[in-house]
Amino acid sequence: MSALGSFIWSIADQLRGPYRPNQYGNVILPLTILRRLDCILEPNRETVRALAAKYDNPNRLKVEAKKATGRPFYNTSNYSFANLLADVDGLADNLADYIDRFSPDVDVFQYFDFKKEILALEKAGLLREVITSFRAVDLHPDVVDNADMGDAFEYIIRKFNEAANETSGDHYTPRDAIRLLVDLLFAEKDADLTEAGIVRTLYDPTAGTGGMLALAEDHLLDQNPDAKLSLYGQEYNPQSYAICKSDLLAKGHDTTNIAFGNTLTDDAFRGRQFDYCMSNPPYGVDWKQYAKAVTKERDEAGPYGRFAPGLPATSDGQMLFLLHLAHKMRAPEDGGGRAGIVMNGSPLFNGAAESGPSNIRKWLLETDLVDAIVALPTNMFFNTGIATYIWVLDNTKHPDRKGLVQLIDGTSFWTKMRKNLGSKGREISDTDRARVVELYSDFSDADPEYSKVLRTDEFGYWAITVERPLLNESGNPVLDRKGKPKPDPKKRDTENVPFTYCGSTAGPAGKAEVIQAYFDAEVKPHVPDAWIDWTKVKTGYEIPFIRHFYKYVPPRPLAEIDVDLEKQVAKILDLLREVEG
Repeated sequence: MSALGSFIWSIADQLRGPYRPNQYGNVILPLTILRRLDCILEPNRETVRALAAKYDNPNRLKVEAKKATGRPFYNTSNYSFANLLADVDGLADNLADYIDRFSPDVDVFQYFDFKKEILALEKAGLLREVITSFRAVDLHPDVVDNADMGDAFEYIIRKFNEAANETSGDHYTPRDAIRLLVDLLFAEKDADLTEAGIVRTLYDPTAGTGGMLALAEDHLLDQNPDAKLSLYGQEYNPQSYAICKSDLLAKGHDTTNIAFGNTLTDDAFRGRQFDYCMSNPPYGVDWKQYAKAVTKERDEAGPYGRFAPGLPATSDGQMLFLLHLAHKMRAPEDGGGRAGIVMNGSPLFNGAAESGPSNIRKWLLETDLVDAIVALPTNMFFNTGIATYIWVLDNTKHPDRKGLVQLIDGTSFWTKMRKNLGSKGREISDTDRARVVELYSDFSDADPEYSKVLRTDEFGYWAITVERPLLNESGNPVLDRKGKPKPDPKKRDTENVPFTYCGSTAGPAGKAEVIQAYFDAEVKPHVPDAWIDWTKVKTGYEIPFIRHFYKYVPPRPLAEIDVDLEKQVAKILDLLREVEG
């Protein structure tokens, strides 16, 4: 638990009555951001006010303010937490003035509609009390570093989500999962991340509150303090966007790189590509309301558009983000890019052959973009206990990994938490994380109990339709005009024929030969009158992750089961005697 987050949450208790618990965030989050920025601005406040009196041109003021303070943002108001309470009657107006006089790049408070909350707080008689409480906490980065501030936001948002009964698709990404994703993203060979003065770009299309961006930057700077990581992100939830942007403001980043809006319908960085991309999109959330715009873009963009390979069912938009990330990786001719995304299990196998999901997997595998897939422990997320997976994409694979996909079973690498946080009862410790990254690095030499390396064609199959004749009353086949047996729809069956059936390495090119061999060996001996409808053969791809790590557990001996049954029967009889007595 974040001690700071718990303290800030306690301030929210002051709102009880006029506000419902699921409304606390509308007040507490913007005030936490405001206090954080207020503490950062305090040492140079008089300097900036003097510059504001000297320069009317906002562009010139921004340049001079940054020159004087080293920060890209400023505030020219005469008010701050230090003197807001001096004028009790004018508190609401003065607080509004303080917010209005931030530099134009600090637009975060409008996304909370915070001025409306100021009036509501004053009307409820709570404004002075809440401002007094926030004034008492010092949120300057020298006192509360960025990691602790991030933990506090994580705690507060989780509490608000619980109060609002948010759906599982809107869960907050825990930091231990992000750290593993970041480590895997930067674990490529020959990355040269320790090179002096390197510059890299990182992009998150579902930026949330900026946790992934922040931890990725921390990771790179730990490896190389001279490195520069330019952060880019897009977020469609107003509150999350505001938190993300304010966090990066506090760190001195160019926040024009953080965009507000829906990535699926309005790519804020159209035409841009990045060295690294990462995302944790919502799971199982439908995109029906965006379907018209997404389909229109797919049709108009042609074969090189981001959604060209296929569209998933409108009931779950995860794979749209998967395609988006693949589209956003820096082109191989420009140095290449890598991407990491956390998704649930359905993108591994959902959809029949030649459905949208299957075609997306086909494109990813046939273009050799899938580098690794890691199964995470269950009960890792705050609002859901479902199985989740990290996909790592790479369009310039190391020669050792070309044409191959590594599957890593990380489900057993977890540490039990002392206390559950919602559905989260497990965490990935530093030791657990290092073990998974070691498996990834060892690749073909990794422990086969936890790691499998497979050719991309091992995930492909042909779905064939097997027909049997329609019989008349005499038991003879009914023939069509050409004298061929008519198929009986009731006896129709389908079979999935792996590309690699009987060790074949022909892949898609050897379709007819492999299908016929499968049919002759697996179908014909059981139904001699069957035939293949070659007009209905379809190509599919799936990643049966669990099957590759299945461990056979023999059933218990019957004698042992009988003993247990006798014990249970005896207990039941004893209970019945007590009732009768």
